[in-house]
Amino acid sequence: MYDTDHGITTGALARRLGVSPTTVRSWDRRYGIGPADRGDGRHRRWSPADVAMLEEMCRLTASGVPPAEAARAARRERSSPEAPAVSVAVPARAAAATPVAPVEEAVSEPASEPASPSRRPVAGSGLPLGDVRQECRGLARAAVRLDALAMEELLRAALAEYGLVTSWEEIMAPTLHAVGRKWESSDDRYVEVEHLLSWHISTALRRAAVSGPAVTSQAPPVVLACVPSEQHTLPLEALAAGLAERGLPTRMFGAAVPAEALDAAVRRSGPAAVVLWSQSRSTANHALAQHVARTAFGMQGARTSPLVLLAGPGWLGRTPAPGTVRPTGLREALAVISRLYGEGEGVQERVGQEEGAVGAGG
Repeated sequence: MYDTDHGITTGALARRLGVSPTTVRSWDRRYGIGPADRGDGRHRRWSPADVAMLEEMCRLTASGVPPAEAARAARRERSSPEAPAVSVAVPARAAAATPVAPVEEAVSEPASEPASPSRRPVAGSGLPLGDVRQECRGLARAAVRLDALAMEELLRAALAEYGLVTSWEEIMAPTLHAVGRKWESSDDRYVEVEHLLSWHISTALRRAAVSGPAVTSQAPPVVLACVPSEQHTLPLEALAAGLAERGLPTRMFGAAVPAEALDAAVRRSGPAAVVLWSQSRSTANHALAQHVARTAFGMQGARTSPLVLLAGPGWLGRTPAPGTVRPTGLREALAVISRLYGEGEGVQERVGQEEGAVGAGG
C-alpha cells in the first residue's frame, strides 16, 4: 500500500518495476522522469501518479518505443492525467502487453531524438542492432530484461502483422544475431538472454507451423537437418514453418544429425529436397552434401535423387557442386522448394531443372 503522505521509496518502486534502484535514478538523470515531489533530494518518495508514469514508460518501451520518446509521453501523461492518451508509435497488439520495465542498457538514447519512423538506428537496447524495425527494438529490450510475457506477445503480434518470412528476416533473426554478437564480445554475458530468446522464437515458429493447412499431399517430403556437430536449428525451424504454411510435407530431424542417420533418413523417406544447415565453416561437410545429392532411390528404371539446399553461412566460399544449390536466405529457400512442387512436371524433371540452373549460374 502507498503512504498517501509520503509515497514509496525508490527501492520499493524498483522492485515493483523489476529493475535496480540505479536504473530508476538513471531515468531521472537522463530523461527527467523522477518524482514530482523531490523533498530534500536524499530520500525520494514516489506518489501513485509517479508510479503510473513509470509504468506507462515501461509499457511503451516494451512495445519498441525509444526510451527518450517514451519518457516524454509518460511525463505528459502525469501532467495531464485526464487528457486523451498520447499518440506514440506503438504496435496495436503489443500495446496490450503487460507493463514491463526496461533495463539499464535500454536508456541510452539522447533526449533530443526526433519522432520515430518505422525503422531507425537503435542505441538503447544494449545490443548492436543498427537500422531495424521498431518491433525488433522492442523484442531486444524484452529479451535483455528476460521478459517472457512481452517476448511472447511481441512475436505473436509480429507474425500476425507481417507474416512468417518478414518476421523472421526483419525481427527475429536480427535480434538473434545481435544477442550472439553481444555474447561473443562481453565475456560470456547474455548467454541466458540468448537461450530464453531462442526458446520463445522456437515456440512461435512451431506454433506458426502447426497453424498452417493440414498436409494431405502424398508427394515426397522435404528433409531438414543440421550437419553433424551443428547445433543451430532455428533457421531450419523457420523454414519448416514456411513450408507448413504452403502445405508442403516436411521431416525435421533437428540438430547435429550423424552422417549415417542422415543417409538412412534420406533413403527411407525419398525426399524431393534435403536442406542441410551449417552455421560455420567448421561444420560444413561438402563431402556429405555431395553424397546426399548422389543418393538415388525409387523403383528400378525410375530412380531419382533429391535436390540438396546448402543453407547457412558455413557453406560460403565454395561453388555448389552438381545437385546442390545455396539459397541466400529463407525467402529464396522457400521459392526453390516451392518450384519443386509446381504442377505439370515430375519431381525428377524439376530437380534436373534446378541442377541445370545451378550449372548455368555457377
